[in-house]
Amino acid sequence: MSDREPPRRRVPGPARPARPASAQRRPGPGARPARRPAPPRPTAPKVIRLGSPRPRLRMVGLALALVLTAFVVRLLQVQAVDASTYAAKAEQNRYVGQVLAAERGEITDRSGIAFATSEDAYDITADPTMFAPDQLKIDDGPEQAAALLAPILGQEQSALVKKLRPKNSATRYAKLAGRQTPQVWKQIKDLKAALTAKADSDGVTVNVLAGVFSVPSSKRVYPNGDLAAGILGWVNAEGKGGGGIEQQLNTTLAGKDGKIRYAQSGGRQVPTAGGSTETPAVPGSDVELTIDRDIQWAAQNAITEQVKASKADRGYVVVQDTRTGEILAMANSPGFDPNDLTQANSADMGNAALQDVYEPGSTAKVMSMAAVLEENVATPLTHVTVPNRLHRGDRLFQDDIDHATWYLTLNGVLAKSSNIGTILATGELGKTQADANRVLYSYLRKFGIGSPTGVGFPGETQGILAAPQKWSTSQQYTIPFGQGMSLNALQAASVYSTIANGGVRVAPSLVRGTQGPDGRFTPAAAPKKSRVISQKTAKTLAQMLESVVDDEQGTGAKARIPGYRVAGKTGTANRVDPATGKYKGYTSSFAGFAPADNPRVTVYCAIQNATKGSYFGGQICGPIFKQVMEFSLKTLQIPPTGAKAANLPVSFIP
Repeated sequence: MSDREPPRRRVPGPARPARPASAQRRPGPGARPARRPAPPRPTAPKVIRLGSPRPRLRMVGLALALVLTAFVVRLLQVQAVDASTYAAKAEQNRYVGQVLAAERGEITDRSGIAFATSEDAYDITADPTMFAPDQLKIDDGPEQAAALLAPILGQEQSALVKKLRPKNSATRYAKLAGRQTPQVWKQIKDLKAALTAKADSDGVTVNVLAGVFSVPSSKRVYPNGDLAAGILGWVNAEGKGGGGIEQQLNTTLAGKDGKIRYAQSGGRQVPTAGGSTETPAVPGSDVELTIDRDIQWAAQNAITEQVKASKADRGYVVVQDTRTGEILAMANSPGFDPNDLTQANSADMGNAALQDVYEPGSTAKVMSMAAVLEENVATPLTHVTVPNRLHRGDRLFQDDIDHATWYLTLNGVLAKSSNIGTILATGELGKTQADANRVLYSYLRKFGIGSPTGVGFPGETQGILAAPQKWSTSQQYTIPFGQGMSLNALQAASVYSTIANGGVRVAPSLVRGTQGPDGRFTPAAAPKKSRVISQKTAKTLAQMLESVVDDEQGTGAKARIPGYRVAGKTGTANRVDPATGKYKGYTSSFAGFAPADNPRVTVYCAIQNATKGSYFGGQICGPIFKQVMEFSLKTLQIPPTGAKAANLPVSFIP
């Protein structure tokens, strides 16, 4: 048991009645003083209780859920549903494709000396999307860029603006200028770099040239200026041949362009980016012509000086190898410089030696004489009495000079270039005039008149030769002496080369072959050959043509070359004015070959509408023939034969 007593509990007794207030005790001596009443407590402020935040949290959570759902749906669309579409768009915006221009082949003379070559150049291009307001943050980006580029590229500002702001706003490529020199691109590149530096330094300047680029290309250059320009032609702004050999053999010369596709960022190529592809360009082939540059120079210089001296409309000289048919020179005056077409006259930009068609006059008499000899109608010694006038059909014919009756041999008819004598001789080709016409026509055709020469030159004329049944009354008698039918200068030269080659016509050629990028030379196809007259007739004609030059009565004395035997023929024909279609002025010409007894070179010259000094072919074209022939013989190192001429008689005593 425990010693502690249990706690006592107070048992409440009956409640005492409350003492009335009057019966309260008063404090006496030694009594505790009465308590003072407590001061009143301040009233507590009223508390505002907030509502529950749960509804608002639910609303915010719902909104976030909706936003996230939209993002998820969009992400699903981009990465799953339309992934390929967006990837393609990204590739399109990131990658840029450009053409790699192939290097154009050279055109050279027969010795490999360049007539036309190519130099490094640049195509100036632009990405129009980089000039849009959302890219440059300005509205007039194309205008500002065009203002800077116009004076450098030499173009109108408005034209550049159209290229920089195309109708299709998605266009990523525009060619501003083609085949510009490295100096031009350097100006643009320096200006572009200056704008970039200024934009980086001040943060305000806008580089309006950021979207301008360059693509390596090449520019056509003609080192010899206007030399052989009529043959070469030119290359247009698109890089395609616009005339001459450049046009004729454009596919061969041009090669095949390549392609490049690369990643870009901010207008700069990203060299380390994947996906870039490149198809290299295939260079064009070189073309080697039959032309000899030195002989071409001599011919062009001679005809240019004479055209100026005679104040003529134009003139041409053709030099041909009589054995191979190769054209050694084909010169025109006036000409043009393909390096600067802005200064060229459009009328002079062709090859008049192949494109002009005209009545040849007396140089065509050699074909009439060939027919007469080949048909055994006459010989060089046959007597031909030539009256002062000859009435045929509805016309009265006469020679170029007034004369009493001439007593000529057939050789003399050719030497003195008698129209009347030629009419009389060719009239013997048939029992009737119609028969004679048909025989003469067949020989003209065999000599190549009325047919393409075979060189395939752009714009070449094949001449005009009507069928014999369509010859008018006058044509029956004028065609034998070279009026009433037309040809070009190369056709005329080819006639004399045919006679010089023993009567065998070798189709003229202008291209010797091509050399591909692999260095392999491919010769041109062999020219076509056809016999026109017998070798005997050709030799006889050569002797007759010598009389034209050597005999005192001949009309070609100014074509004589000391030490060489020369065969040739003068020509002076009424000229049809191309502008009016009526006869006006004269066509003056001379054709021949040398050495006459062992021919190697043919030279043909023609001058149109000489208005100062003489207009006779022997007087103004004979000296050109001599000058060019002498130069050609020396250049080709062809010695004189040393044999004596036949000296056939020109006249007879009745």
